[in-house]
This record gives sequence, structure tokens and C-alpha cells, in this order.
Amino acid sequence: MGERRIVTAEDLYDLKSVSDPQFSPDGKRCVFVQTEILKEEDEYVSNLYMLDLETKREARQWTFGKFRNHSPRWSPDGTQLTFVSNRSGKNQIYVMTASGGEAREVTSCLNGANNPVWAPDGKSIAFRTALKPQEPLVNQETDDSREMPGPLVVDRMKYKSDSDGFWDGRFKQIAIADLSTGKAELLTSGETDWSPEGWSPDGNWIAVSGNPEESQDLSFNQDIQLIHTKTRETRNITSGRGFFKSASFSPDGKFLGFLGNEREYENATLVKLWICELETGLLTCVTQEMDVMAGDAAVGDLQQGAQVPGILWGADSQSFYFLISDNGSTVIYFGNLQGEIYPALLDRQHVYGMTLHPETQRIIAAISRPELPGELFILKVTTGNLEQLTHVNEEFTNKVRLSAPESIVVSGSDGMLLHGWIMKPANYKQGEKYPMILEIHGGPHTMYANTYFHEFQVLAAKGYAVLYINPRGSHGYGQEFVNLVRGDYGGGDYKDLMEAVDYVVGNLDFIDKNRLGVTGGSYGGLMTNWIIGHTERFKAAVTQRSISNWISFYGVSDIGYYFTEWQIKAGLREAEVLWKHSPLAYVDNMNTPLLILHSEKDYRCPIEQAEQLFIALKRAGKTARLIRFPESNHELSRSGKPSYRIVRLSYITDWFKDCL
Repeated sequence: MGERRIVTAEDLYDLKSVSDPQFSPDGKRCVFVQTEILKEEDEYVSNLYMLDLETKREARQWTFGKFRNHSPRWSPDGTQLTFVSNRSGKNQIYVMTASGGEAREVTSCLNGANNPVWAPDGKSIAFRTALKPQEPLVNQETDDSREMPGPLVVDRMKYKSDSDGFWDGRFKQIAIADLSTGKAELLTSGETDWSPEGWSPDGNWIAVSGNPEESQDLSFNQDIQLIHTKTRETRNITSGRGFFKSASFSPDGKFLGFLGNEREYENATLVKLWICELETGLLTCVTQEMDVMAGDAAVGDLQQGAQVPGILWGADSQSFYFLISDNGSTVIYFGNLQGEIYPALLDRQHVYGMTLHPETQRIIAAISRPELPGELFILKVTTGNLEQLTHVNEEFTNKVRLSAPESIVVSGSDGMLLHGWIMKPANYKQGEKYPMILEIHGGPHTMYANTYFHEFQVLAAKGYAVLYINPRGSHGYGQEFVNLVRGDYGGGDYKDLMEAVDYVVGNLDFIDKNRLGVTGGSYGGLMTNWIIGHTERFKAAVTQRSISNWISFYGVSDIGYYFTEWQIKAGLREAEVLWKHSPLAYVDNMNTPLLILHSEKDYRCPIEQAEQLFIALKRAGKTARLIRFPESNHELSRSGKPSYRIVRLSYITDWFKDCL
């Protein structure tokens, strides 16, 4: 092996994402999704791959073509696979035999189909599709011509979404396709979005999630309900007590497990694990005494199509496995109905998908670490043995020199313990001093983690030290910690970030305190704006998909009116409070050269937030530049057009090079 080179932004083209592993019922095989980039087409392609767990040979490609094939699910007897593909132009459900061959299209829905869930007898599949009232389920178009779009009539506040765009009057409904006849029949109706979660072992009930409340604009709950497949009888398991999702039946059909919370702290509430005893209706919060979040709160910029299950039941219908986000890692826990809970895999890692073979107590997990972009591993729970199954990114890791983050703990002035990481430059030499970039995550209720981050590796390769921490408001450190930011944006969180900078500058002699930069996206962009309005210690800043003005954000963001009230604890009647927390109010103090990156179709933090900040800075004679990415939304850095993602990294590194 020759000398390893440093990472480049263009290495994104070589990286592959493996996700959504699914054990076959007999435990002998595993199907998963592999996503990569077609450089010439500037697009992503996803295909299904099959692993033989007995021979452990290299995975075989199972679907082909330049499409997005995903969401594979085994039939109960293991003879068939269903999956979702856009090969016909829109997502539809397909089925193929488990021995391979040509896939058969099961649905031809007018507006596409997704979320396939097998019936226990393997004769039908439940799925989700979007429909207007009285709109036909099946595509009946005979003319390919399309009328020019008319005016958008808006009657509700929740009329746009960063992921879906403007609401078109369609609600997401659940239907069931009969595989023998090819016919599909609607299970749900009405003005509510529903999603299929799981099918009871006796085939009589489907667990669904949705918000049945009449006032959708002012309700933020989501219930788990059971719908009888024949009579359409409905049974509400959670009865409007909070937000719940990811339901699954125990193998004996006596219990239903799911994730959720009662929204005690609005969207800052920790997600917990719940189990309902279906005969009595008794609902138990399994993780009530654990000050941790169930699920995956980690943030990264590589994985595509990650699917994290809520609860994986053991064959005895008494035991189960689930994920917890804790202290910068996502770890696998074991639990049972007798109240035992303990870790099954507690490494420093990011588990972003997993599947269980109940009879043999084996788990296949999709795992990333700072120097491992992402691979599949098999865990034998009984022995704790962890073995790597795939090596899709081995060629990349063998040819590049990655910077290994070092974990740090900072003791804040108020006694708060802050956890983070410092990365040395890839070409670090002892005795030399280097510029440092402070990175700030979005959310704010997410978590930097022990995972691969391409942006950080690119910065390290360019000669920068990279500091990233989880300030108050982040997940992974308990309910009080995650809730502290609400109503205090720019207060304690700003102090946390500055004290982390103080700590590394004061304790690490390779950092040049006169060459500091700062960047972040979404909430991280807001804090970047805030920081340069309150200190001049940073010589360069890059703000991405940011918030600058809470007053206008209230009305223009797809989540503005409720997110603002939840997080700033003020509405338009308290405009002075919103302005106090708005970085735009401190433009006169901003003397740090600022690069503003924003997407044209960002409906989460609309581009007017960037425009206001840019014009205000230029009018005040400050150094600022605005870069607008066309046809892109809030997710540009993670799932946007590949060429834009690479150009974005170039803008960031060039700005820091020029200013630092």
C-alpha cells in the first residue's frame, strides 16, 4: 500500500452508503440498500444487495439500473422481497422472488406508493399513498399532457414542507394490495396523514400512526391506532397524549411496542420506549427512569436512506432491543417485560440502522465511526462478538489519511460538563500552529456523534483543526440539558461554545488563537450569526441555511409559528423578545467577514433570512458574500445534488483560506 493522501471534497463521489439491513426469516441472508453517486449524471442511485451469512462472501447486487431502489422487506416465509422503486418515474411497490430475477410492479398508484408492510400470510401488502378526496387510487391517466399550474389556494397554516414543497391538497392514506388479484383497496380516509407501522401476527389488525384531531394546524400530536383489516374498527392506543411512532407487534400479538413522548417540553422532550399490553390496554413507559433518548439523534453528512426501527422483539415476546442516543454515541440496548434493561453494544459509534434475527439473538447493525464512513456488522448478543460484514468503503479508507477526533470534556463556568471533539489537521506536525474552525450543529436538538463527517475531514485535510461540541440543547446528555436552550438562545449555548473555544485554545499549543473561524448550519447558522455579532475573536465565518430574524421566520418557515413559540417562548405579540434573540439586531457589531450559503427552495429557513442579513451587512459597509444554490432545500449538505455539495465545500474552504 502506497502513502495515503489527504481527503478532498471530490471524494464524496467515491463514498458509498449502506443502510436499512433486513434479516431473512431463516437468518441465513441479509438484504440491504447501497447508495452511491453517479458522477456523470450528478445523481444518486440506490440498489438492493444480498449477503449470504453462511458463506460470508462479498454481497451480490440484487437490483440494477440508475434508479432509487429502497425499503426492502422480506415476506414472512422468506420466499419474496418487496421494495420501493422509482424506475417507472414515481415510487411504486415491487415484489421479486428471493432467488432473484425480474421484479413485478405491485402498485400503479396515481401519486406513487411507499412504506410497504407484509401481511402475516404473505398474500397482501399494506402501503402508503397520497390522495385528494375522491381521487382514484390507481393511475387512470390516458393523456400525458399537463396543464399549467394554477394559483395555490391556501386555507391552513401547515401548507408547505421543506421535504415535500407546497401542499397539494392530498393526504397520505394507507391501502392494501392483494398480490393474487393485483387490486388495491384503501384502509384509511379523511383529512389526516396516516402511515402503516406493523401488522398483527393474526392478520386482523394494522398498527398505524397519524393525527386524527380536527384542528391540524394547532395540534402536534400523533397517535398509534389499530385498524381492523376487515371491519375497519379503530382502536386508539395513545389517545392524544403525545407524539408516537414506530410501532411493532410482539410475535405472540399480545404487546405493541413503540417510540414517543408526551411532549412535556414540546420538541425538546426525550423520546422514550413504550409498550402496550393489548388485552388490558395498560401502557407502560419502559425508559421512564432512564434520562436518555431512545432512537438516533446523531447528525452526519454521508448516510442516505437510514432506517432506524423503534423496537425489535425477541422470539419469546418478552425481550426486545432498541437504540439509545447517549454521550455522543448511539448504542444498542436490551430490555424485557420484567424490567431488565442493559446495553448490548456500548462502543463509541453511530448505529444508524439494525435488524434482529429473533431466534438466534443476532443483530446486523449499520455502524459508522469517525474514521469509518459506514459498514454492516453482525453482533452475536449472547457472546458480544462483533464482526464486520461489508467493506464497501475500504478502498476509500485505504487510500486516504483521515483525521482521528479526540474526545474532550470541558467544565463550564456554571459547572456544566460539555462534551465534544477536537480534530488535528491531517498533515499535523508537532511544534507547528494551525488555524481552527468551530463547527456548530443544527437542531438544536440533535447531537454531534462518533460518526464519519465528510465536511470535517475536508477541513482537516486543508490544514485546519476542527472543534465541535454538543452545547446545551443537544441530545445525549439528559432531559434537563436538552431543554436548557429553550427561551435562552444566545445565552447559555453561546457561553458553552465560547468556553469550549477557550478550553482548547488554552490547553492545546498547536492552535493559533489569532486564526479562528466559525461555521454551522440551521441552528448552527443562527449561532454563527449570533457569535460574530457578540465577539470579534473569529477572523472568518460561514453561515449556512441560517436564521437571522425570528420575527419574519415566524411567518415564512414551514415550522415557523410553532417552532418559534416552543423555542424562543414568544410569538408576534412579543416581537421585542423575538428581536432580542435575532442576530439581525446586532449587525452593527458584526465585523467578521461572513460568507452566507443558502438554498433557493429552503422552506425550513427560507432564503429571505439570508437576504435580510446580507443586505443589512452590505448597507453597513461590512464584508459579506451571498451564495444561492438553485433547486435545493434545507438538506443541501446531506442529500442535495452531489455537485452542489462539493461546490459548497469548496466555497467554505476557499473563504477560510482567504480570510485566515
